[in-house]
Amino acid sequence: MRLRCLPPTFALILFATVAFASNPLKVKTDKGRVQGSYTTDHAVRAFKGIPYAAPPVGNLRWQPPQPAARWFGTLDAKDFGHRCFQSGSYPDMIFHDPGPSEDCLTLNVWTPAHAHPGSLPVMVWIYGGGFVTGGTSEARQDGQFLAHRNVVIVSMNYRLGIFGFFAHPALTAESPHHASGNYGLLDQAAALAWVSRNIAAFGGDPNNITLFGESAGSFSVSSQMASPLSRNLIAKAIGESGAAFHSSGLGYPTLAKAEQDDAAFAQSAFNTSSLADLRKLSPEALVQAASAKKTPPPPRFGPDVDGYFLPQSVPDIYAAGQQAHIPLLAGWNADEVRGMIVMNPIKPTVSTFAAQATKDFGANAQQFLAVYPATTDAEATQSAGDFASDRFIVYSTWAWLEAQVKTGEAPVYRYRFDLGSPGDNFHPAATGAFHSDDIEYVFGTLDSRQGATWRPEDRALSDQIQQYWTNFARSSDGNPNAPSLPTWPTYTPATGWQVMHLNTHSEAQPDTQRTRYLFLDSVWSKPQP
Repeated sequence: MRLRCLPPTFALILFATVAFASNPLKVKTDKGRVQGSYTTDHAVRAFKGIPYAAPPVGNLRWQPPQPAARWFGTLDAKDFGHRCFQSGSYPDMIFHDPGPSEDCLTLNVWTPAHAHPGSLPVMVWIYGGGFVTGGTSEARQDGQFLAHRNVVIVSMNYRLGIFGFFAHPALTAESPHHASGNYGLLDQAAALAWVSRNIAAFGGDPNNITLFGESAGSFSVSSQMASPLSRNLIAKAIGESGAAFHSSGLGYPTLAKAEQDDAAFAQSAFNTSSLADLRKLSPEALVQAASAKKTPPPPRFGPDVDGYFLPQSVPDIYAAGQQAHIPLLAGWNADEVRGMIVMNPIKPTVSTFAAQATKDFGANAQQFLAVYPATTDAEATQSAGDFASDRFIVYSTWAWLEAQVKTGEAPVYRYRFDLGSPGDNFHPAATGAFHSDDIEYVFGTLDSRQGATWRPEDRALSDQIQQYWTNFARSSDGNPNAPSLPTWPTYTPATGWQVMHLNTHSEAQPDTQRTRYLFLDSVWSKPQP
């Protein structure tokens, strides 16, 4: 009778403690028991492929995630679940799962072998891939090495492309929330809710969850912080290269626009507007149509401002101070997509860059050239690489940091990953610190990258980044600092907008590129025609 009077979280921790003492590889979740395995060094327990929602198949295709069914006995959680169906992949994405499936809403937990229930900070990872590709089984995202640093790591699969972000007037009409299209983001929110309910039994503190992600995963982090469905579940956030703020068309469209585009696609590709017919289509048929090379091309199938998960646009939510008021650590890589310019045999010149400035910025072209100078062809090539990266991902991340400084009421830290890559099977060394280059450094998985010859400075920086990231997750106020690390000041006007440059010799410096971002903000933050 006394146990029934205990607070739910405390009671869960108490029961989990008793279970842990008898068998640390068996953990009870709210849907049933799971059995994991030890990593090779026996320092970490790994639980993989745990269902956090029902399979979104049949009539559940294009529905918000539904509760997973209970299971009897003990679920074997030793292998990754299926990755979600997706339209293509990037060559450096190497998966270690059974293959694509619509039955893919599973997550993984890595926890220190001797973690006591409810005791450790939790870091929940969201993979990137442009919302059209990705999965948790890539070796570069293996959570066991970060878990060595006394944190619990979680990663989840979420629906992608046409399966995760298809909007349609009929879907909106059948929704009790009058919304459609954000099923992938809703999956992420459901996984967060699962973590909040269950992570104590695995050793994690449900009140200390740090959400972190890269590229589309970082877009997702900024969106989860904005959503009323998830923002109260997150204690801290880390964003690596990306945010849901306008940047040359990368902002989220309105629901009406997404409905219009996606319904037109369905009618053109399948000659139907019937949800029943569309739900009967094979996943292979949907993937083939969504990835067809034709004119006009299929919609991108990304998030929209649906009025439910996102009551307003993400920038508007932050401007109103309605996002999670939590510590934020975010930044980007020095050469995100510079390789597009460097490796292109046709290099920009003074004249071609000036012509492009006029085309892109019209009456503001001279202001553009003042912050992206091109007085020589070499300078034009440098500025073209800078602008390509800023347009692609940098400006949106900067705008997120600025918004959180203005209204977030919690510490903000900014970084730039500067160490140029040594190159590998997929990226020539000439591309510098390219987009996604940081993932293996963050996870301590350098040796998973094929064809790379790592230097001592790579391993030292990886260790340093892991310390910063886990210190941020561990501390009550999101402070990444430690006596053994270069001091990382907060990102504020009072500190001179300090940026931590992660490099061979990491150090914080005032932002020297602020005029670039302020110029872009003066153009891109305004409503577009």
